[in-house]
Amino acid sequence: MNPTKHLLILLISALSYGYLNAQELSKKDSLNTENIKFNYKQLIIPTALIGYGVIGLGSDDLKDFNLGIRNEVTDDIDGKITVDDFSQYAPALSVYALNLAGIKGKNNLRDRSIILGTSLLLMTGTVTGLKKLTKVERPDGSDFNSFPSGHTATAFAGAEFMWQEYKDVSVWYGISGYIVATGTGFFRIYNNKHWLTDVATGAGIGILSTKVAYWIFPYVNKHVFKSKKNISSGMVAPFYNGKQMGLGMILNLK
Repeated sequence: MNPTKHLLILLISALSYGYLNAQELSKKDSLNTENIKFNYKQLIIPTALIGYGVIGLGSDDLKDFNLGIRNEVTDDIDGKITVDDFSQYAPALSVYALNLAGIKGKNNLRDRSIILGTSLLLMTGTVTGLKKLTKVERPDGSDFNSFPSGHTATAFAGAEFMWQEYKDVSVWYGISGYIVATGTGFFRIYNNKHWLTDVATGAGIGILSTKVAYWIFPYVNKHVFKSKKNISSGMVAPFYNGKQMGLGMILNLK
């Protein structure tokens, strides 16, 4: 199979996750965090994406696909497009922007902030651990922390967050988040910073981290966040310290 077609098929499969969610969940099962229940079918695509990447670590065939895609992309690159450094945060930030615009999502500010924080904690821990464990060299040879893609994981964690919060308002909000996340993964490959297997695994980790965050929210809310204080205001924004980029969260309690 042509490497470009292979790339497109995998990225489209990640994007289609939002559509499958719509088919698998009825409104009765997805109105709020109190009745979000574990559904093994929702594990299929993120598990497949993660599995693809993990298998690719030792599969000569998948490594050849990685090289084929890298060679095909780099042949056409005139210059890097660094939009992925910012687009990774767009889906999660859009949830707060929509709420500020008066379009209310599923959860209030406090609950969704706890969920997002839990998701980012799970995602960051998993990505960082795998990078240190696998030590895969980046396509551009810049370092040995290529696997998995942290940018892609962040983008897909935010896309699933946006999906969960706004799919009952309009399915297009959730789909737009996945479009941005898919674009982020594509540009990580285009900019020669990640292999296809890195991007696939990052997407799976991001989706799964947010899924788990919603599933365990009742427990986290009850046993970790015992305070009855309400969040009166809050802000989520990207930060850059000269070496690393991330999301920062500031909450005001009353």
